[in-house]
Amino acid sequence: MALTSTADRPFEFAGLGDSAPGFRKPPHNIQAEKALLGAIFVHERAYERVSEFLRPEHFSVAEHRLIFEACAKLIDRQQVANPVTLQSHFAQDDKLAAVGGPAYLMELAESAVTVINAGEYGRIIHDLYLRRELICLGEDVVNRAYECDVDEAATEQIQIAEQGLYDMATKGEYEGGFEAFSNSLTNALKLAEAAQKRQGGLSGVTTGLRDLDSRLGGLHASDLVILAGRPSMGKTALATNIAFNAAKAFRTERQEDGSTKVVDGAVVGFFSLEMSDEQLATRILSEQTKVSSDKIRRGMIAKEKLSELVVASRDLQSLPIYIDDTPALSISAMRTRARRLKRQHNLGMIVIDYLQLIAPSPGARHDSRVQEISEITRGLKALAKELNVPVLALSQLSRAVEQREDKRPQLSDLRESGTIEQDADVVMFIYRDQYYLERAEPIQKGDEPMEKFMERYDRWRQRCEEAHSKAEVMVAKQRHGPIGKVELFFEGEFTRFGDLETEHTPDV
Repeated sequence: MALTSTADRPFEFAGLGDSAPGFRKPPHNIQAEKALLGAIFVHERAYERVSEFLRPEHFSVAEHRLIFEACAKLIDRQQVANPVTLQSHFAQDDKLAAVGGPAYLMELAESAVTVINAGEYGRIIHDLYLRRELICLGEDVVNRAYECDVDEAATEQIQIAEQGLYDMATKGEYEGGFEAFSNSLTNALKLAEAAQKRQGGLSGVTTGLRDLDSRLGGLHASDLVILAGRPSMGKTALATNIAFNAAKAFRTERQEDGSTKVVDGAVVGFFSLEMSDEQLATRILSEQTKVSSDKIRRGMIAKEKLSELVVASRDLQSLPIYIDDTPALSISAMRTRARRLKRQHNLGMIVIDYLQLIAPSPGARHDSRVQEISEITRGLKALAKELNVPVLALSQLSRAVEQREDKRPQLSDLRESGTIEQDADVVMFIYRDQYYLERAEPIQKGDEPMEKFMERYDRWRQRCEEAHSKAEVMVAKQRHGPIGKVELFFEGEFTRFGDLETEHTPDV
C-alpha cells in the first residue's frame, strides 16, 4: 500500500492539525526525498553523489530512512538497489510492510530525478535536517535555561550551546573531499614562491629568531606547535617573544582584485590562562625597553626611564596582538572567540599559555585526565586546521625530568604525553642549564681536602660561565623537517630571548 497519509502529513500528531494554535511543521521536503530515492533505484551513481554527506537519519520520514539505509547496504555489497532487490531484502527482515510494501517502492521509482540532480536533492535533504536539528537545539537551550540548575551557571549553558552548534556545523559537512593533485602542486608552488619573497625564506609565520626560523621554516598554518618545559625555564617568555616578533613583522599587500593579502607576520591572539593581560603587557614592555618588569611593577623607575616607557608603549599599541586572560577557558569557548577574531581582524596565529589549564568542554565526562587532555589536544589541532593558522600551545613537563642526571627533556616527559605527542605537528622543549647549575653550588664535604673541593668548585664555576645567558630549544618532533637543538640568548632580567651570536654558514 502507498504511504499517502505519511507522505502528505508526516508530522501531524494525534489531536493536532496544521490549524492548531502554535503548531508548526518542522522543515522537510517529502518530494525531494522520494525523488532522490527513486534516482538511486535507477542508477547507483546517484548514491555516489550523496553518500559522502547524507545519512539515513537525515531523512524526515522513517520509511525513507529504512529504504536509504537498505540501499547503502546493497550498493556497498556491489549489488543493485531497486524495488525488486529491496522487496526481497525487506521480506527477509519482515520489514516490507514497514516501508509501505511493493507498491510504495514502485511509487518511489516513478518519482526519480536524473543522476545529475541527485547531489542537489541530497543537499536539500541535508539542509532541512540541519534546520530540524537547530530547532531541537534551540528548544533544548530554552528548556535548560528555564530549569535554573544551581550547579550549572548560565555561562556554562552558553558554552554547551556553542559546543552543540559547533558539532552540528562540523559533523556531516558535505564540503571538501578529494583535491586534484595538480591543484595541490599549484598551492605548494605558491607557498614556495611566498617563502622566497619573504626575508629569510620562510613559508610560515616568523618567530623572529633566526636559528629557530631556520630549523622550522616559521610556524606553519594549520599546525599545532607544542612548546614544553619545566617551571622557570622561560616558556611564557619565549611565547611572548614569538608573539611580539610575529605581530611586529605583520605586513599586508593589496592585490589586483582589491583584496588584502598577508605577506609577512601575523595578527596574534594570545589566550593567557595563567597571567593577567596587564602582567603579559608588562613583560612585553620589559622585553622591548630592557627595563626590569619587577621595577616596572614596583614603580622603581627613574623619571627619564618612565618617559622612555611611555614612548615605547605608544609604539607597541599599534601591534596587532589581542590578549584574552579569561581563566579556565574551554576549547569550545576558545573556538568561538578565535573565530570572532578571525572574522574581525584576520587572526593569523594563536598562542595558549598553557595547555593543562584549559578546561574540558561543559557537560563532558571523562574517566581520566589523559582522556581530558586527549580531547583538548584534538580540539586545538582541529582549531588550527579550521582557521588555517598555527596554534602555539605551552605545556608543562612531569617531574621525571628532575630525577635524571641529564635534565634535558624528552618526549616521554610530557604530561599525558601520548595524546600531546600524537596530535602535535611540532614538539619543542626549552631548557636552561644555568637554572640547574645555579642551584647545585658545590659544598665541601667533611673529609674532603680543600684542594679537591676547589677543583670541583672551579669546574662548577666554569660550567656556570659557559651556560650563562644561554637557552636551548630542542625540536623533538617535526612533521615537516629535521629535529635538533637550537641555541638562543636569554636575558633573565628582562625575560628576553634573542639570537645567539655564532658563526653561521648561509644555506645554499
